[in-house]
Amino acid sequence: MSNVTTYALGGVALVVAVLIVVFVVRWNSDHGLKVREDGYGSVHDSAVQALPDSDGAIVLGKSGAHTVDAFEDPLCPSCGSLEHLFGQEISHKIDDGKLAVRYRFVNFLDPKSGSKDYSTRAIAAHECVADTGDGPLFSKFHQLMFTTEQPGENGGDLTNAQIGEIAKKAGAPDSVQQCIAKGTRVDAARIHAEAALAALKSANGGTVETPTVLDGGKRVDVGAADWVTKIAP
Repeated sequence: MSNVTTYALGGVALVVAVLIVVFVVRWNSDHGLKVREDGYGSVHDSAVQALPDSDGAIVLGKSGAHTVDAFEDPLCPSCGSLEHLFGQEISHKIDDGKLAVRYRFVNFLDPKSGSKDYSTRAIAAHECVADTGDGPLFSKFHQLMFTTEQPGENGGDLTNAQIGEIAKKAGAPDSVQQCIAKGTRVDAARIHAEAALAALKSANGGTVETPTVLDGGKRVDVGAADWVTKIAP
């Protein structure tokens, strides 16, 4: 490879890195937001459960908690920003029994992944983790998948084996890692994503946009710094 080509590729990588930084800074600046409850981390309380619903949704929380619906695509950068900014505050509310989140994962960004099916496979991985019923495990895995481990659009992504390693990092047992690595729940995840997408379109008047958070069927302004505390004081 020539030096000219090397420099050109290096320049492209630099531009991409700068664009990512600009996006994050601009998103935060436009919304005037800072990380909420930074340092709290993911869900701690072992009493918190991750329960798969019949339509493929995954409910994270304690029985009787106020429940909201969150529509996310695993490749969605704004979903990553939402988790980065509010994930720890949400985890605290879940631990306190004040809030539960019904995750509805969609996969409309599959075509923008290197493998063309990353979102679907990532949803399948979340389902493998949720099958344990372990709330803190699911919360940690979700946090990693939407923050430090989230791949970018229109680039490379993660293999099932790599996603399995992320689950291991979150504390998942071998059975969960194997479920992810073998793609055991991919077909089911695709069906569940289609159902979630139909529900999202219905709630948004035909528009597909993530993240979308619904409280009692009404859309929540997740650009407001205090939206979590308004829902779960």
